[in-house]
Amino acid sequence: MSDLERYYRILELEPGATLDEVNQAYKDLVFVWHPDRIPKENLRLQQKAQDKLKAINEARDKLRSLKTKHQSTHKPSSSPFHYETPSQTSQPPSTHNPDLSGKDYSRANLSNKDLSGRNLSYANLSGANLSDTFMHKVNLRGANLSEANLFRANLLLADMREANLRAANLIGADLSGADLRGADLTGARIRSGERLLVKLIGANLAGAIMPDGAIHQ
Repeated sequence: MSDLERYYRILELEPGATLDEVNQAYKDLVFVWHPDRIPKENLRLQQKAQDKLKAINEARDKLRSLKTKHQSTHKPSSSPFHYETPSQTSQPPSTHNPDLSGKDYSRANLSNKDLSGRNLSYANLSGANLSDTFMHKVNLRGANLSEANLFRANLLLADMREANLRAANLIGADLSGADLRGADLTGARIRSGERLLVKLIGANLAGAIMPDGAIHQ
C-alpha cells in the first residue's frame, strides 16, 4: 500500500476524494477521537486517541497539501484568488497566520473553514456564516458574533469569554469545554421548542447572559 492510499484509508475515504471530503472526514474523525471526550482515567483509550489524532492530522495535512498543489498547478495564472464574501473589506483568514485578532470579517462566508487554534479575539464576525466551521481551541475572546450563523460549528475548548453572541444561531453547535464566562447570548438560538440543540458538556457559563436574559450563576 502506498502512502497516499494509507492517508485515504486513515480518513476512511476512497482514493481520489475531493478536498471538501478530506476536510469533512477530518472534522468528523477529530470529533470522534478527541481526548476530551474520553475519561481521563482510561489511560489506554487516551493513548489510543492521541495516536489516532496524530495519524488523522498527518493524513489531512498530506492530502490537503497535495490537492492544493494540484489545484494551483492547473489554475490559470491570469485568474486571481477569489473569496466569496458579501463584505468587500474582509479577507479570508490566512492559513499561515494564526493571529487574526481585531480583524473585520463581518458578514463573511467562512462556512466549512478550518480556523482551529486561530486568535480571533475581538474580531468582528457579526452576521458571518460560520456553519460547519471547525474552530477547536479558537480564541474568540471579546469577539463580536452577533447574528452569526454557527450552525453545527465545532467550538470544542474555544475561548469565548465576553464574546457577543446576541441573536446568533447556535443550533447544532458543539461548545463542549468552551469558556463562555461573561458572554452575551441574549436572543441566541439554542433550542427547538423545549429541546436543547447545543452541546455544552463541560462548558463554563459563569456570569454569561443566557438567551432569555438571565445571568447564569
